[in-house]
Amino acid sequence: MLRDYALTTFVTLVVVVDPIGLAPTFLSITQGLSKRARREISLRAAIIGAVILIATALGGTWLLTRLGIGLPAFRISGGILLFVVAFEMVLGVRPAREARQAEQAVEEHARNIAAFPLAIPMIAGPGAITATLLLAGRTDGDLALMTVLIAIIVAVAVICALTFLLATRVANLLGITGNVVLSRLLGVLLAALAVQFVIDGSRAAFG
Repeated sequence: MLRDYALTTFVTLVVVVDPIGLAPTFLSITQGLSKRARREISLRAAIIGAVILIATALGGTWLLTRLGIGLPAFRISGGILLFVVAFEMVLGVRPAREARQAEQAVEEHARNIAAFPLAIPMIAGPGAITATLLLAGRTDGDLALMTVLIAIIVAVAVICALTFLLATRVANLLGITGNVVLSRLLGVLLAALAVQFVIDGSRAAFG
């Protein structure tokens, strides 16, 4: 149970956040900045993104309860939203939108770049927040599972930071074709996970 949850959680968050896919965007945003500035932005963005997702994991279910939204309903709607994200990844819509956001962010001060658009919405975007809420709902209050979720959020944030720090090498290694192929494959995998969330929500609501 614990191992299966950890594997599902890690795969889901890595696919949704897509750290490697963010490397070209990071390079575009930080173009012309010093290595020290890039390093500080990388760490700050990862920390902000992790804090947002951890807060979502700890307080998201409570907020849904206060709003009168059942977890099965959120699983269905969240699964649909994640499917849309996957659809955009497969068709190549998401990278184009991220590129536009990157162009807007270049005009911002370097200190603000870490918060927007790197932390939000690149790392802790709607898809990642939705996935985190769904994964937190699966814990059913189990402390061990919640600890695993938080640990994996931190791990994904660390991966993002490392990817940003090695962005130039990652982008050169994959190339344009590699980035496109990877995005498409991850999109298909995310689509399957999204459908599973919808199935789980439907079973809980109508089963």
